[in-house]
Amino acid sequence: MTIPMMMSAEVAKARADGTPIVALESTIITHGMPYPQNVETARLVEADVRDGGAIPATIAVIEGLLHIGLEADQLDALGQAQNVAKLSRADMAACIATGGTGATTVAATMIAAHLAEISVFATGGIGGVHRGAEDSFDISADLHELAQTPVTVVAAGAKAILDLNKTFEVLETFGVPVIAYGQDMLPAFWSAQSDMPAPLRMDTADHIAKAQLTRTAMGLQGGQLVCNPIPQDDEIAADVLAPVIAQALDEATAQNISAKAVTPFLLGRIFELTDGKSLTANIALVRNNAQLAAQIATAMKI
Repeated sequence: MTIPMMMSAEVAKARADGTPIVALESTIITHGMPYPQNVETARLVEADVRDGGAIPATIAVIEGLLHIGLEADQLDALGQAQNVAKLSRADMAACIATGGTGATTVAATMIAAHLAEISVFATGGIGGVHRGAEDSFDISADLHELAQTPVTVVAAGAKAILDLNKTFEVLETFGVPVIAYGQDMLPAFWSAQSDMPAPLRMDTADHIAKAQLTRTAMGLQGGQLVCNPIPQDDEIAADVLAPVIAQALDEATAQNISAKAVTPFLLGRIFELTDGKSLTANIALVRNNAQLAAQIATAMKI
């Protein structure tokens, strides 16, 4: 059987013209921000990709059809839709098969991007090992996807609500290259710096692109994670965030929130506790990642 997949007019033209394309996820639209800020941000991020010389392909499943790029009316409708599924590797095919509508996480976006022969993907932050995973075994499928799907993912590191040390240990075990862009320490999502040294450092988009092309030539599975620090003017210092994250985690535990509901709850609660500063920072880092991803996609064009 063939996969029910459709490219937007802009993405189809880019493919025909040989223009670089950058994949974008859709959970940031449906589960990451309120309307209309979610749609406004999505359009800003798409514009950032275009300004960098590439074409954006926001990915989602709508009524059983895998969309590689959304038309303007589809993006607006998705931003206002209710009860949209949050899709990862485990449930993406089921959503398509049953005619459902779902937004793609990092893992699902990587899968779709690879199907569409798109090699670069910009997001906010990846999922990873949740705090307390030694009891809950709550580990994001994003880590497994990075180990097996050949897509370069540009993010501001892993989300700061996670156990960052364990997350990067798992990536090391899986053989995923973790590259800090332009600095020696890994960023921590809303914060430009953490206390974790970066396994790899690269200072140019050309080097990052060549690293992925070299992996492919060597027959190595998987992609690479590019950790792009949030601009310092937009960051929230890690010591300011630490007690806020701790409070949000305690509240999630007290309310028995688990599985896919954890991350949206924590991000929403941190937004409230920081008087909206976390959302402002989130928008800044996603846009920053889109700009770098466009440079990498342009450099990777062969």
